[in-house]
Amino acid sequence: MFRLQGSKVLAVDMTGDAVKAKNGSMVAYDGQMAFKKLTGGGEGLRGMVTRRLTGEQMTVMEVRGQGTCWFADRAAEINLVRLQGEKLFVESSNLLATDAGLRTGTTFTGLRGASQGNGLFTTTVEGHGQAAIMSDGPAVVLRVSAQYPLIVDPGAYVAHQGNLRQTFQSGVTFRTFLGEGGGEAFQIRFEGDGLVYVQPSERNTFAGDV
Repeated sequence: MFRLQGSKVLAVDMTGDAVKAKNGSMVAYDGQMAFKKLTGGGEGLRGMVTRRLTGEQMTVMEVRGQGTCWFADRAAEINLVRLQGEKLFVESSNLLATDAGLRTGTTFTGLRGASQGNGLFTTTVEGHGQAAIMSDGPAVVLRVSAQYPLIVDPGAYVAHQGNLRQTFQSGVTFRTFLGEGGGEAFQIRFEGDGLVYVQPSERNTFAGDV
């Protein structure tokens, strides 16, 4: 149902089923489509949209019908993730669309710097189906194994999946190490077995103030 046209446009072919996507991300469609706006609170994608600690609110739309819809958002790179019953953790600002077979919600990840107003909560996507996640520049997928934990700059983090433990550690940061200062006051450490998606361009964060 999900396919990429280039690296920055998602095409979704529908035969009466539905897809949920970031509001305002549809750029074109053909066939017969019905649109429904979903707003904060509740279950599913609506459960992810409100970040009470930061005051940020995100709106999601449901598209149902026969035909093809095309989605994009600010020329971001799009990555397709197929889930077979496992759970994907992703920053809400990086989630473009999910198909109807996936459930979404939020999980509290602890006190850490919020990326674009996010970060204290991470969106979860689970079940069987496809999700489209976005990154600022082509995402890199890094493997974490028991022998090789991974340390990630919070501004570059996009998503992760698998049997991973996520902790936050303070100390010398990447920017501080390079003598630039003003960097994050912590790093994200992943241990276990799974995949971490990172982007080559950092968000603006206020991690140093947390």
